[in-house]
Amino acid sequence: MAYLLSLDQGTTSSRAIVFDANGLEISMAQAPITQHFPKPGWIEHDATEIWQTQLSTAQQAIAAAGISAQAIRAVGISNQRETTVLWDRRTGEPIARAIVWQDRRTADDCRLLSEQGLGPMIQAKTGLLLDAYFSATKLKWLLDHVPDARKRGERGELAFGTIDSWLTWNLSGARAHVIDVSNASRTLLFNIHTLDWDDELLTLFQIPPSVLPKIVPSSAIIGQTDSHLLGASLELGARAGDQQAATFGQACFDVGMAKNTYGTGCFLLMNTGHTPIKSENQLLSTVGWQLANKAQATYCLEGSVFMGGAVVQWLRDGLGIINNANEIEALACSVADTGDVFLVPAFTGLGAPFWDGHARGTIVGLTRGTTKAHIARAALEGIVLQTADVLAAMQADAHTPLTELRVDGGASQNNLLMQLQADLLGISVVRPKTTETTALGAAYLAGLACGVWKDIDDLSHHWQVDRRFEPAMRPTERADKLARWHNAIERSRNWAQ
Repeated sequence: MAYLLSLDQGTTSSRAIVFDANGLEISMAQAPITQHFPKPGWIEHDATEIWQTQLSTAQQAIAAAGISAQAIRAVGISNQRETTVLWDRRTGEPIARAIVWQDRRTADDCRLLSEQGLGPMIQAKTGLLLDAYFSATKLKWLLDHVPDARKRGERGELAFGTIDSWLTWNLSGARAHVIDVSNASRTLLFNIHTLDWDDELLTLFQIPPSVLPKIVPSSAIIGQTDSHLLGASLELGARAGDQQAATFGQACFDVGMAKNTYGTGCFLLMNTGHTPIKSENQLLSTVGWQLANKAQATYCLEGSVFMGGAVVQWLRDGLGIINNANEIEALACSVADTGDVFLVPAFTGLGAPFWDGHARGTIVGLTRGTTKAHIARAALEGIVLQTADVLAAMQADAHTPLTELRVDGGASQNNLLMQLQADLLGISVVRPKTTETTALGAAYLAGLACGVWKDIDDLSHHWQVDRRFEPAMRPTERADKLARWHNAIERSRNWAQ
């Protein structure tokens, strides 16, 4: 039996999962990573901690699987995207903490560029909107604010990467400085039409080319791990941004298929084939994946919700109304509705389709009769209502009505959340038997690269349904709920006025 090791490096934890050639999970190990909040709107990670936790979980997963390292055909990586690492090429040490994708410190920089009328040019080249979410302004900030960083970068002493680059560098013993096309497409420095770094964008953001990694396919053997790390020299077969990996793991191989991942944020992606679609509704056109020896990439439309499962963490850690995230379903089910309370979780601004970095978290509709159960239910509704807005924009861009939405991520195990999602979308929500689709997608991509599977048709039969959630809400009730939600959204966007 052939096995694949998938490294799933996320915003709040590092995980490693061993899959067999049938796509079944054999073992898993997980470790949390520390969140650093040095200033309001700033979110950082220790890149060294990310590497150490990812290495240790990989070693634990192999041991728990009861197999030898030699039985693993390849390693696949899925990673939190846009998070920006800058490190010393000689020592391999980060020169500062990594700036996390949620960080908003460069929002004003993006606003100034937008006021110069640069947004349309940037969108035309990258498929992205001009926002602090992406890597370019984070990298520029590090080069400008870490002492001597810009001079060192121009001398070729520093290396930039997203988390896939950072992990591959360490796994390869500093031999491979690469980034796959899916992660590169999230930097604001990459032209999604030419599939290469864009000189005009590098000049605009003042990024020296010498810090950039080599662009490689999502599925391709690009080197081997150092043998002392995992017990054998293993092929590095895949690397992909977590949401693109999840889309691949959900077997969304045909044009028009879509999935939503419920993690720290929520990320809705639709396969648009080999042609990127320019969004007219504030969505992103992004590279989904590129297979080895394929000149063409597969593209997706994407809508990103910044606060998904993170709002549940806030109820636990910020308000203390639950002790464990798993308690929220029972608490929310203890009331029949929200009591007309709406919670807009714009704690780090609003993502698609609004892209308002200055919006703030807002609760409206509170009365003396409001309880923590109503707030808990409103929090869950806030997650699915954000997704409803994204899906409406996506269907308008793609001119493709969806009949079902495939779902994954930790919060997809919450049955109430999934039923609310079906109700507020008016379509079927389908949860697969394997919800670890981010890690599974990385394993699929690695398995294709090393020959465990012949092609994507060989993968499709592995995807199986666990449960379907059918909409039960009346259309008039859904329309009224959405209208009142949009009223709450406007209040969150005008909080300072």
